[in-house]
Amino acid sequence: MPASIKALIVVLAIATVVFRLGKPFVLIFSHESDFSRRRNVWFALTIAGFLSPNFWVFALIAAPLLVWAGRKDTNPIALYLILLHVIPPIPIDIPAVGIKHLFALDNFRLLSFCVLIPAWWRLRKLKEAAHIRGITAMDFSILAFGLLQLFSYVPPDLPDHTILQDSATNVLRRAFLYFVDIYVLYFVTSRSCCSRRALIDTLAAFCLVSVVMASVGIFESFKGWLLYSNIGERWGEQSVWGSPYGVYFFRQGFLRAQASAGHALSLGYLLAIAFGFWLYLGPHLKSQWRRIAVAVLLWLGLLSSQSRTELLGAIGIYFTFAVLGPRAMPRFLRAACVAALVMGAASCTPIGERVMNSIPYFGESTERASVDYRQQLAERSWELIQLHPFLGDPLVKTKMEDLRQGEGIIDFVNTYAEVTLFYGSIGLVVFLAVIILGLFKAYRVTKERARRDPDYSLLGASLVACLLGTLFMIAGTSLINGNEKMFYTLVGIAAAYAYVGKLSERP
Repeated sequence: MPASIKALIVVLAIATVVFRLGKPFVLIFSHESDFSRRRNVWFALTIAGFLSPNFWVFALIAAPLLVWAGRKDTNPIALYLILLHVIPPIPIDIPAVGIKHLFALDNFRLLSFCVLIPAWWRLRKLKEAAHIRGITAMDFSILAFGLLQLFSYVPPDLPDHTILQDSATNVLRRAFLYFVDIYVLYFVTSRSCCSRRALIDTLAAFCLVSVVMASVGIFESFKGWLLYSNIGERWGEQSVWGSPYGVYFFRQGFLRAQASAGHALSLGYLLAIAFGFWLYLGPHLKSQWRRIAVAVLLWLGLLSSQSRTELLGAIGIYFTFAVLGPRAMPRFLRAACVAALVMGAASCTPIGERVMNSIPYFGESTERASVDYRQQLAERSWELIQLHPFLGDPLVKTKMEDLRQGEGIIDFVNTYAEVTLFYGSIGLVVFLAVIILGLFKAYRVTKERARRDPDYSLLGASLVACLLGTLFMIAGTSLINGNEKMFYTLVGIAAAYAYVGKLSERP
């Protein structure tokens, strides 16, 4: 039996169990028709992804399904999150006459073209005040960061190190892709989640598919088999991280799981955010053992990715949520006890001991090369930032060639340093304004609703904890793949949460 068929059977078996057991809970917040449609489209696209000989066959199957599902769904962002990682984000160049290629297309952009842009167009035509809002400070910050990227051209990091020159056509291409990749995602999220039910439906949809990814990740780590690697091998493309899909990375003797996230770091970040959402959603489940089971699966999936920064970020999310909720001190002490017990129990298991030892300064880490590389990168980044402190240096990679790794990339492993190197301190301020504004808006509503509406306040506490956790985690990874999509989705959800909270206070 071909490896792709075996992998497909395993993925379908895992997903069938998760969707079956998760259905009663998800239906508390979602319409049954929406749930059934999302699940069926997920299965259809998963089968198409594993069986399609190339991306274009997959796209021919996926596009009409996505357009149909997007028009039917009452909450397009929930549909978007369910299907965000139905297959790994494998970029395929669109050929064009006269130029090398038009731009790369992957599952993310396919979702944007077929689900988000039609939803954006429908929202623009609606008359309801909940959907139509003038440009806000968060909108302005996102647009400003996009304009900065248009005027400050960063050449792509090509294998032959050729520095491509900018052109008017390239400026238009970048503007179009920024709209497709970033702004439309934020806009649809912040405007379509215009009710409490829509907000919670979005969180529940993401948690459901994250449990599928976590379960797949656990299987991959213990079996030493990347289930989705055959798709990339068959389509013959590389990941945006610079390494081919299907390459196995090990840490402390265990395979670093990727599931359909495309990279272990992305899987870790996504599962950390899903755990933050579950801190709010879990108590709505009557069955305590199922509530605990979901949290355990998310954490085991996170451990299977062996993403160290994301592991610490998830711990930070847990404590932040405890502090922001009612009865903060007892909840914090209970959280500390639970964390100590879990970490103690995990350290007694082979995988737990190896994961703890892989965390710098927390155990007997044997991977000094990774720590040394990060320190060297931080020192070099600071030296180069001081040379161009305000607007950055778009050609800074040419001065960091000695830091290029065996994968052929300069792994910045720090979003703050990466943004500042290319766009300077001005770019960093504009970039951070996006998430900081969302953070403060959500926090203000969370505190205002603490007594009058504790449940809505806890929803805000979950979002604030995830936003703070994101600010921590992007210090240890680049904002790429699902990390980038979830970053702007979180910002959009925070904006929607703040708006819904204020809207409900109006007479």
